[in-house]
Amino acid sequence: MSLAAEMFVSQIAAAEPWPENATLYQPLKDDQILLSDCASSLAVQAYLRMCNLPINVSYRANAEYMSPSGKVPFIHVGNQVVSELGPIVQFTKAKGHSLSDGLDDVQRAEMKAYMELVNNMLLTAELYIQWCDENTVAEITRLRYSSPYSWPLNHILAFQKQWEVRRKMNAIGWAGKSLAQVYEDVSQCCQALSQRLGTQPYFFNKQPTELDALVFGHLFTILTTQLTSNELSEKIKNYGNLLSFCRRVEQNFFEERDGDSTASSSSRFSKGPSLI
Repeated sequence: MSLAAEMFVSQIAAAEPWPENATLYQPLKDDQILLSDCASSLAVQAYLRMCNLPINVSYRANAEYMSPSGKVPFIHVGNQVVSELGPIVQFTKAKGHSLSDGLDDVQRAEMKAYMELVNNMLLTAELYIQWCDENTVAEITRLRYSSPYSWPLNHILAFQKQWEVRRKMNAIGWAGKSLAQVYEDVSQCCQALSQRLGTQPYFFNKQPTELDALVFGHLFTILTTQLTSNELSEKIKNYGNLLSFCRRVEQNFFEERDGDSTASSSSRFSKGPSLI
């Protein structure tokens, strides 16, 4: 199909209303999903809820391999499959659903800069801890990542993923970092987010944007995921306004809309997997 034809098909798809059977795919919640994937999946769920777009969540052992980009989560809407938050934001915007239309050009540029900060610091730190910290790799990551598969495929896939992530860390200059340096990067990122949020309910005052969804996904998952150490979550707990922000998003977009208590909400909408 030519590029022009693909654009035409995309435009036709964008004009279609959001279906009730739209589905988000992510790895198995209880036994398989890792910190970084859980954070990314929760960010997309939060974003779609902020847009008032219904989404069904499907847990698949092979979600990573079903995704067109090889990354999770991805959504299946009509005949379209879109993966990762950025492209999903653009896809919903084409359908007339946007959280950032009210921002001016300066604010929009600032929002994108902070989203880059979260991806470059928090997401990278999550990947580093999962695949480069030997204690976490041995006690959590390999066991969870390979849990749906039998020997020898489980070992092959875990080794392949670890090699892929470590190659990325080499490319971006993180391979030589110590765990303490990674925690310090997370702390600096949280400090920047805390200063930007200030006393506002959301990062751009009274209405959430995709930045709020992204930050919530990562912070909330880190806070509620059990790792070999609690040092990562402690970095976030130093900032009271970030904790209040996470609680606000949880209440406004998860608990209130489903009538759930905190406990049932966390089990249904994944506060983060209990990893050990």
